[in-house]
Amino acid sequence: MYCPSAFRQDDLATLHQQIQASGLALLSSAGEQGLQASHLPLLLEPHEGEFGTLYGHFARANPHWRDLATGTEALVVFSGADGYVHPGWYPAKGEHGKVVPTWNYIAVHAWGQAEVFDDPERLLRLVSRLSDRHEQGRARPWAVSDAPRAYIDAMLRAIVGFALPIRRIEGKWKLSQNRSAGDQAGVRAGLAESARASDRELAQQMNPTD
Repeated sequence: MYCPSAFRQDDLATLHQQIQASGLALLSSAGEQGLQASHLPLLLEPHEGEFGTLYGHFARANPHWRDLATGTEALVVFSGADGYVHPGWYPAKGEHGKVVPTWNYIAVHAWGQAEVFDDPERLLRLVSRLSDRHEQGRARPWAVSDAPRAYIDAMLRAIVGFALPIRRIEGKWKLSQNRSAGDQAGVRAGLAESARASDRELAQQMNPTD
C-alpha cells in the first residue's frame, strides 16, 4: 500500500481497533487459480502471535480456500471510514486557488499464510464466536444453539475454516495531515456537516492535533 509518512499509522493497538471495527474484510491471494478475492467477516485474536491472528471461514464450494491450503500468502484489507474532500473546504482555494479534490480514508492491510481446517468442533466454536460478536447489543440476540443441532452440523460440513497469523501489518489514516491547519479545519467542518455517515465519522477521526 502506498503510504506517505504523513499518513502512516504504526500503533498496533490502533490498527487492531480498526480491524475490530470493520464488519467485513476483503481477503485476496494469488495461486494456481489466479487472483482471487473473498469478502468475509473475520475475528481477531490480538494476543496470538506477533501482530495477532485472524479467524474466518469460506463456503466449501468457494475454491479460494484451496489456494490458501497450499500456503500461498494472503492479503487482508480492512476498510474504515472514507469520504470525498471538496476543494471549496480549503481556505487555500480563496487565497491562491491551487487546490484539487481528493479522497480521505482509513485502511489496514494485513499479510499472512493461513492454516485451513474443517474439524467440526473447531468450526462450531468459530461460528459461535462470530455470531455472538455480531449479535451483541440486540434485544433478542440469536445464538448458534438456537438452531437444531442436526441443521448446524449440516451447515458446518458446508464450510472450511482458517487461522491466519498476521506476519506484516500496515495502516493508512489519510486525514489531510499534509495540509495546513486551516485547510484541515475546513475539511473537518465540511465532513462534519455531510449527510453521509462515513464522512461524519472521518470528521471525528480528525482532531485539532492531527
